[in-house]
Amino acid sequence: MFGLTALLANAATAGDGTDSLKRFFYKVDTFSANFDQVVLDEGLNRIEESSGRMLIKRPGRFRWDYDPPLEQIIVSDGNKVWIHDVELEQVTARPLADTLGGTPASVLAGKGNLSEHYSVRELGDFGRLSWVAMVPKNENSGFSELRIGFEHGRLRVMELVDGLGQTTRITFRDTEENPPITDAKFAFVPPMGVDVIDQTHN
Repeated sequence: MFGLTALLANAATAGDGTDSLKRFFYKVDTFSANFDQVVLDEGLNRIEESSGRMLIKRPGRFRWDYDPPLEQIIVSDGNKVWIHDVELEQVTARPLADTLGGTPASVLAGKGNLSEHYSVRELGDFGRLSWVAMVPKNENSGFSELRIGFEHGRLRVMELVDGLGQTTRITFRDTEENPPITDAKFAFVPPMGVDVIDQTHN
């Protein structure tokens, strides 16, 4: 999704969200974390809460495992994105190109020239976090704005605002940058007995 354009400092300074953002996209090739996710309506009322574990391997590979009761698995192998709704016993497969930029998972797994795809602006420091906003240049993106908060240069919070004014806020815990992650972590085979909706047209 993104192409490396310049060598950047190995460590970003706290208080500079833009430097932290560039460091994350250009220097962090693999990433793992536990997460807590909440969806807020236009009035910032909580309408859904979930948690789980996520893995990223650039470019384009990611895995998000949501815990029960909203158990769901979202996996990209770099070509296809598989979405397994465990309760519904349903799996949907989509081309990765159709989802890039539309979800937190695909945004975080991108790589390269941020300015080609987003307008980036510094939001400043609030508490312990340095914030930056990303507005997609593609009008067909799945969100209107993405805000990312860094603590001492490390990813801590994402807030994705969609066209209806809903905000998905994801807080990351137990983060690890550049851990060894094999490609096998991003392989997915639909379980026996589930309905499979293949939208890849292969």
